[in-house]
Amino acid sequence: MSSNKKYWKSVEELDQNSSVVEALKNNEFVEEIPTDEFLGNNDTLSSSPTSRRDFLKYVGFSTAAATLAACEGPVNKSIPYVLQPEQIIPGVADYYATSVFDGFDFANLLIKTREGRPIKIDNNKIEGARFSANARIHASILSLYDSMRLKEPKIGGKNVAWSEVDSKIKDSIADASTKGGQVVLLTNTLASPSTEKLIAEFIAKNANAKHVVYDAVSSSEALDAFESVYGERALVDYDFSKAGLIVSIGADFLGDWQGGGYDSSYTQSRVPKAGKMSRHFQLEANMTLSGAAADKRLAMSTADQKMALVHIYNIVTGSSVPVTLDNKFKIEVTKAAQQLKAAGSKGVLVTGIQDKNAQLLVLAVNQVLTSDAFSTSGVRQIRKGSNERVAQLINDMKAGSVHTLIMSGVNPVYTIADSTSFVEALKKVKTSVSFTLKEDETALVSTVAAPVPHYLESWNDVSFTKGSYGITQPTIRPLFNTKQFQDVLLSLNGTSGTFYDYIKSNASAIVLGSTWNKVLHDGVYIGAVPTASAISVDYDVAANALAKSKGNQGLELVLYTKTGLGDGQQANNPWLQEFPDPITRVSWDNYLTVSNADAKKYELSNEIVANGGLNGSYATITTADGQKLENVPVIVQPGQAVGTIGLALGYGRKAALKEEMIVGVNAYSLYKNFNNVQSVTLAKAGGEHEFACVQGQKTLMGRGDIIKETTLEIFNTKDAEIWNPKPMVSLDHKEVEGTTVDLWTSFDRSVGHHFNLSIDLNACTGCGACVIACHAENNVPVVGKSEVRRSRDMHWLRIDRYYSSESTFEGDNERKDNIAGLASSLSTFNEMEKAGDNPQVSFQPVMCQHCNHAPCETVCPVAATSHSRQGQNHMAYNRCVGTRYCANNCPYKVRRFNWFLYNKNSEFDYHMNDDLGRMVLNPDVNVRSRGVMEKCSMCIQMTQATILKAKNEGRVVADGEFQTACSNACSNGAMKFGDINDKTAEVASLVADERMYHLLEHVGTKPNVIYHVKVRNT
Repeated sequence: MSSNKKYWKSVEELDQNSSVVEALKNNEFVEEIPTDEFLGNNDTLSSSPTSRRDFLKYVGFSTAAATLAACEGPVNKSIPYVLQPEQIIPGVADYYATSVFDGFDFANLLIKTREGRPIKIDNNKIEGARFSANARIHASILSLYDSMRLKEPKIGGKNVAWSEVDSKIKDSIADASTKGGQVVLLTNTLASPSTEKLIAEFIAKNANAKHVVYDAVSSSEALDAFESVYGERALVDYDFSKAGLIVSIGADFLGDWQGGGYDSSYTQSRVPKAGKMSRHFQLEANMTLSGAAADKRLAMSTADQKMALVHIYNIVTGSSVPVTLDNKFKIEVTKAAQQLKAAGSKGVLVTGIQDKNAQLLVLAVNQVLTSDAFSTSGVRQIRKGSNERVAQLINDMKAGSVHTLIMSGVNPVYTIADSTSFVEALKKVKTSVSFTLKEDETALVSTVAAPVPHYLESWNDVSFTKGSYGITQPTIRPLFNTKQFQDVLLSLNGTSGTFYDYIKSNASAIVLGSTWNKVLHDGVYIGAVPTASAISVDYDVAANALAKSKGNQGLELVLYTKTGLGDGQQANNPWLQEFPDPITRVSWDNYLTVSNADAKKYELSNEIVANGGLNGSYATITTADGQKLENVPVIVQPGQAVGTIGLALGYGRKAALKEEMIVGVNAYSLYKNFNNVQSVTLAKAGGEHEFACVQGQKTLMGRGDIIKETTLEIFNTKDAEIWNPKPMVSLDHKEVEGTTVDLWTSFDRSVGHHFNLSIDLNACTGCGACVIACHAENNVPVVGKSEVRRSRDMHWLRIDRYYSSESTFEGDNERKDNIAGLASSLSTFNEMEKAGDNPQVSFQPVMCQHCNHAPCETVCPVAATSHSRQGQNHMAYNRCVGTRYCANNCPYKVRRFNWFLYNKNSEFDYHMNDDLGRMVLNPDVNVRSRGVMEKCSMCIQMTQATILKAKNEGRVVADGEFQTACSNACSNGAMKFGDINDKTAEVASLVADERMYHLLEHVGTKPNVIYHVKVRNT
């Protein structure tokens, strides 16, 4: 069935007249190789008496040069231990359990260290460790080694000793007490019992002090609603694994909604088991990860979403609040509401609308459903900011009543919409102190800039959810002259000892029935989980207010956070800057996402140019109060609701960033009143923007059966040969299954280990954690925007994103069967694949397929690439002479040619170009020099370490012990790695599953990476 459906990767691909796109599909290398540099130009060659022997002499010279370049490895000087520490064994990794919360992202982690250096982040999988690392947390290991970090405390821009900082703060607090001025602690959400206790003690000691919590990306409306019903400032911690039906209205719960971390529970019910899987409706304006995963997605503005929410509330609760819903949405919204009501406790409703009334209606609906996925026990404590209190603080600053402002974990000069006004208000504060990792926008205009250690250098405790407890422990000594905010608070409170002592003392009253050492070893502790009780609320009042809310005049701008950069804290992290956005596949930028209809209306466009790069128009946005954001690049985004545009926060920073990382526009300037929806006007601006977009690169040459998918109904009622057909080839003029035909005799691989990697398309949400984990484990270089545009990105693992028609399979087939003539064919296919409509989305991770009959191996003239008995395709870098025949012969386009030396090269001023950044490099994987081919190795260093560990312990390797960086990072269960010769291994059963297929099976490469057919519950 799936082979009849057309997939497309970019809007430009659908242009029937685009000769550029067609040419790029058929070009292995998008730019001509500059042979004229050593052979002269064509005219010279044709007219000169150059003999064949001379020509071969030139070629021999270039090959020799490439060989020499391939052998030039970076020199690393080693310093032996004079007295070796007992706990450190050279060459053996140590792991430390820790938990991280930076005010935006949070997770339970294991930190891999080598010789005292943290080099890799893994998920803590011990019982009770529920929250896994996303792409940003995986990349945060590199932010530890950021050479732009603040290294010394400063007063008035000059380096000083910490004793001067302590004296300055103490004197200012005393002066404030004398003069009756306010002392304000402005922090991000802390989620730390010990830090919150310290602050409470500080306020008790200073009657004129108060604490204001500020979240750069606000969840204040949801917090206000929950607090008004349940009496505490927290968020519901939904468990989507318990839901049979999910209705989401503007909530990207697979992204950063309410802090994220919902994807692992979501995917548990999305893989069909015993013929059942959950169903997911998504109503949203921007195309999000949640919308991409949904079975039914409605593209609608936030104004329409509010009406849809009231309509659902009426149907589920039996209320009759008057509401006007556009007829084009009413049928589908009614259907979703009726199914939600019928689902009862197996249904759940969520929303991301920044409106207290909308959040109240969600609480009401879930209460009526008695939803199993909705629980008020173990509520989330990772957002506690208050818009009202932050606004009041700014007013107090403007009035001159704030004497001392102590900030920690916040950068309001960058993230407050009216930053100019905030800076003016800050000038009226006598003493301002910024505790910060970097000399950021706020630190530059503060009286005191106080450097704090990275979380991997710090002690702390955290409570992500009520009843849970975790320890943050240092994995390396502080690299710079830093001091924790909490240690300064201890000094201000007159409390003796260190923050470590303080945490340990407080923990004794929390970790009842356990010990400090056990919690430190495990990283987490789960205690009693209290349940919040609701008070009686008249939800009809909220429904009436929401139904009467006015829509935006003009276009609706929807601000969001990207999977890569989030709120912008790690803007100087090159891994995150080069990480392609899962939806648009653009890196090194933020941009306006515009629907196809609106793009035509405003004459905005994208086009792929001759070198394979994507170019786009510029636009200027103007808010209702006249605030302008000029020259914002535009991406035409299929699935964007007509009348809405999207723009990512977190970009446009300038302070404490390397020049290469200063990219994008600051969307926080439009984040008025902490509302992510703004009314704007749009105008086309002059010029053309050059994007670094990987979507049009490394295509699979238009071949079919790359994505296989079906519906749950067909999956349950038809044989596998219908929805997972085997490719047929001709043998002796007869059709036979392609997998039964071989050009070569296969080796016996039943002895020893034989590794396979399984990828379930139902469980992959496109989150990209695997991509960053691969970077960290395998020393994958960052090449920068210019090189990405030239199709030279070095990602060993990519996540392809495909769009397809939203029509059913049968509907597609009927329309195709009824085509009559060429004209009808062209018009029908054009309508079916109209880019501006609401497409279905599929994500597919693609890496080296480690083919047992690998076409790359047969064409390498120097045997640089070869196959192992264990199923891995090897690359011997020292043998590679850079012919690139293997890349040309690879049907999956997964091999990367190392055009340049990315290590210690000022042309690539990223982490590999400075001594501090290179501390993140994994010593088990060599750093490649220019002129060689590199690709996924299926993390051979990890599999061999596992084999050796088991051998030393005199045992067999247990199932689940073999891991790759990507499978270890995948918390959704989409990637499973193991030994198929172990018949009890999970991966062995996955190979035998009827949903299993190989990529491009008909080519006969016999890959060791398997995929599972995507099933949609439409």
